[in-house]
Amino acid sequence: MSTETTELMVRQQRLESDGVLSLVLEHPDGSELPAWTPGAHIDVVLPSGTVRQYSLCSDPTEKTQYRIAVLNDPNSRGGSREIHETVRTGSLLPYRGPRNHFELQPAQNYLLIAGGIGITPILAMARQIAQGDAGLTLIYGGRTRASMAFLDELAVLGGTVEIVPQDEYGYPDLEGAMAAAPAGTAVYCCGPEPLIRAVEQLCERLLGADAMHFERFGAPAAPTPGAGKAESEDSGSNGGLAEFEVELKRSNCTLKVPADRTLLDVVRDVNPSILFSCEEGFCGSCETKVLAGIPDHHDTILSKADREKNETMMLCVGRSKTPLLVLDA
Repeated sequence: MSTETTELMVRQQRLESDGVLSLVLEHPDGSELPAWTPGAHIDVVLPSGTVRQYSLCSDPTEKTQYRIAVLNDPNSRGGSREIHETVRTGSLLPYRGPRNHFELQPAQNYLLIAGGIGITPILAMARQIAQGDAGLTLIYGGRTRASMAFLDELAVLGGTVEIVPQDEYGYPDLEGAMAAAPAGTAVYCCGPEPLIRAVEQLCERLLGADAMHFERFGAPAAPTPGAGKAESEDSGSNGGLAEFEVELKRSNCTLKVPADRTLLDVVRDVNPSILFSCEEGFCGSCETKVLAGIPDHHDTILSKADREKNETMMLCVGRSKTPLLVLDA
């Protein structure tokens, strides 16, 4: 994961469906961009300074460009509207990344489920799977066919692709798809929270919880218990600290983090340029390397294995299980 912020130029814009605009992004001098794998995001800094995360939906073999797609959602926090209304071909956008917490794991068979703009990471995954020997079933639901992006690209993928506009067919038969899936199928889902919850429940019952992989583009339905608080049930013998210290190596300082402030707030006092967005632990913008100490994770991004490694943490909701936490910030 690259932590440096550099600029990309908008080389091309295209309306992929009603309300979905794709942007092809390149380095201003046309040089190669950092490599990525399906499921990866980049953090984009918009002209207003707002930071948003967008899945890469191009082909990783295209070394000099990234493609993202943005839904103009009237219920969003404003980032999508800004891209649709103010960003133009030739615009320069600072970015960081790519980073990937939604990586494809090896499997003999895959069931990919996308809802709405959740097709963006799923498209890149489907393209890679279709080029190999694993079985592929992709289910893509949306409000109307006109609102569903990349249908032309999906049509030539291979495998089994089910396009399910709600106004034509109702909701996808998720239970039937999982019941028919072979043992060992890996399930990847991206979309609205109700879709993710439904897939989680069905997957746990029919294929096992370990088969499920998902990515949210909004806050989970219920807040993570203890998120951003000083105490945690799993804090261990040194955890539950009302106050701890954080050493910021690059900023060359050590700060106290009181119980009534988030780690992100304290770090921004000395490093106001650090990227952040959701402040709820689901976007990953404030992900930071941990150099020493044991973080108390409360995000909904890192897997159990990633948390046990303690290599990175999300500053907006994370705290510390040890009296001192050392960060690369």
